[in-house]
Amino acid sequence: MDTKINNHLADFPILNQEVNGERLVYLDNAATAQKPVAVTEILNHFYQTDNANVHRGVHTLAERATEAYEEARGKVQHFINVAEPAEVIFTKGTTDGLNLIASTYGEQNIIAGDEIVISITEHHSNLIPWQQLAIRKHATLKYIGLTEDGELDLVDAAKQITNHTKIVSVAHASNVMGTINPIAELAQLAHAHGAIMVAVGAQALPHVAVDVQALDVDFYAFSGHKMMGPTGIGALYGKRELLERIKPYQFGGEMIDFVHQQDSTWTQLPWKFEAGTQNIAGAIGLGAAVDYLTDIGMDQVAAHEQSIVDYLLPKLVADEDLEVYGPHDPAKHTGVIAFNLKGVHPHDVATALDMEGVAVRAGHHCAQPLMAYLNLVATARASFYLYNTQEDADALLAALAETKEFFNHGTGEGK
Repeated sequence: MDTKINNHLADFPILNQEVNGERLVYLDNAATAQKPVAVTEILNHFYQTDNANVHRGVHTLAERATEAYEEARGKVQHFINVAEPAEVIFTKGTTDGLNLIASTYGEQNIIAGDEIVISITEHHSNLIPWQQLAIRKHATLKYIGLTEDGELDLVDAAKQITNHTKIVSVAHASNVMGTINPIAELAQLAHAHGAIMVAVGAQALPHVAVDVQALDVDFYAFSGHKMMGPTGIGALYGKRELLERIKPYQFGGEMIDFVHQQDSTWTQLPWKFEAGTQNIAGAIGLGAAVDYLTDIGMDQVAAHEQSIVDYLLPKLVADEDLEVYGPHDPAKHTGVIAFNLKGVHPHDVATALDMEGVAVRAGHHCAQPLMAYLNLVATARASFYLYNTQEDADALLAALAETKEFFNHGTGEGK
């Protein structure tokens, strides 16, 4: 393990506990990441010393709160290389950001006969908003398929994206297949056909360096809680030219310029899209998470997680009792690994692993169309982050061995 990352393991006291009499091995990071002390302490500090509403007061607490809130926006800006702070909108998270795009740009630009293209791997948060928009607008929702090894099929993408396509929206990293998708290539393809490119960073931004300008995406949405920030906070990047053009879809305080009895005008970016009192503490906590990741270095984070995948994935693939989904080449795989123990329901697998102290996710992972595409009901999923170790990977392997023993030779249904 990298020394710099190793020095940070003490920052996560939640991991220093036992579950069912075993050391906790937390492998559900794709659902939510644990929070370092640096994040939880800054939340306490804000509420205990600076709590006030932002942008609305001239008293000292209000000015300190506003400064910290806008500093957090600047941290996000630099973290993903946004051109200016005005292009960073605070949201409740990825789902909120995607609904914002669908309810503004989508609602104001999609007409009957237009096409919206996503991939078959998408999380429901990047499927249902476009599905419902297509229904309302009598547009067509199309899906990019996968190659045999579970990667996004760029040949099929070139077929699905046409001159009728107005929006392409794809996850930067899959929450099931464990792949990084070729967002820059998709953006180039979308733009060649006059469409905008939306990228979903929920599973990518916590794990790899992201440069939205290099990707040339038009929008990029992500959640704070998956990158060790608080829940209920996220951000949406949008190119200024698009944000200026679209109208807001939430109205109230903070986002107005002038309000008259019969009409109103909207304030400037980014506050035009931040109606009402925002999650101020959450934004400040997100800024602290950005600081934490920046201090370690995203290249270090990515390399550390890759070392675990390099070690673990071949062992899982070689196990004849397991079915592993997504690419089997560690170089093409993120720290998200979906698998099934043959003949055993994944919920039973997850329960058995929990008895050994190993926390994994089981279910359809909010990707039911993908499950149908793969002819599955559900999978188990182990997902790693910077505080996980090779020892954690060994704990998963040992717990899987115990689980197989139980279902093959014990009193379980697999007997």
